[in-house]
Amino acid sequence: MTTTPPAGNVFSPGLDRVVQTALTEDLGLGGDLTTRLTVPEDALGTAYIVSREEGVLSGGDAATATFLAVDPSLQIEWAKQAGDKLAAGDLVATVSGSARSVLTAERTALNLLGHLTGIASRTSVFVDLVDGTKARIVDTRKTTPGLRELEKRAVLHGGGTNHRFGLYDAILVKDNHIGLGGGLLPVLQRLAADSGHLVRVEIEVDTIEQLDTLLAFDVERIEQGLAPVVHAVLLDNMEAWQVATGVSHIRRHPAPLITEVSGGVDEETVQELARAGADAISIGALTHSVTCHDFGLDLQV
Repeated sequence: MTTTPPAGNVFSPGLDRVVQTALTEDLGLGGDLTTRLTVPEDALGTAYIVSREEGVLSGGDAATATFLAVDPSLQIEWAKQAGDKLAAGDLVATVSGSARSVLTAERTALNLLGHLTGIASRTSVFVDLVDGTKARIVDTRKTTPGLRELEKRAVLHGGGTNHRFGLYDAILVKDNHIGLGGGLLPVLQRLAADSGHLVRVEIEVDTIEQLDTLLAFDVERIEQGLAPVVHAVLLDNMEAWQVATGVSHIRRHPAPLITEVSGGVDEETVQELARAGADAISIGALTHSVTCHDFGLDLQV
């Protein structure tokens, strides 16, 4: 038996904070009243976590951390690893030890496990849909407050790719920055002066005209022997034919640029956008509109 999480998961201070917050929310000051009054203190049991539907596993570290936070003596054995495909009826993990502890940790552990597996599962659907193209499926910052680290890891388990983690690790200029910054050219000029050569810069554009303005700005810099400012372009809320047009303009640019597509992407539109030439397709719904995966916990005493 092992109490380590399934492969692909790593305990972290962020995970400990999430688990402690979730348990405090559930247990309050009084603890698990029902279990304490109905289950003998010395009762032992074995619980089986079983998948009730198809999906892709994530969140084993969160479930393990939850059980161990309630009772470090519990034993957890994982039959499935992070990123593994699940079928209905699959045994995912076995938990053994104090029956009281298992029951107290059950809901918090399954909430985290189900939420994160739901993210990995939906990500996997999108990844499969763009298979055979060069497009990568990418997450966004539209995450549950406090759960970003775990949710972005779940995207990786589903075969997706992480976008920037926060506001601090890359520059992404969106339409509101352009509007409040006085327009695209003034914003580009400020970035050229201050962004620094090691910082990645991505610019969101809503029209092909904006794209051409951006490209022309860096073409002029390159002709002057200067480094381009922009490393990636986000084509926002464009139809596939517009993406294809944008990609054709970007391919004529003298410097390499990543083409990202975002806005209103779903299972019906993602393939066409990928075939239009997108390098990355970012989808907020991977994390903000996920359906919790259905797990059951069967307890034997």
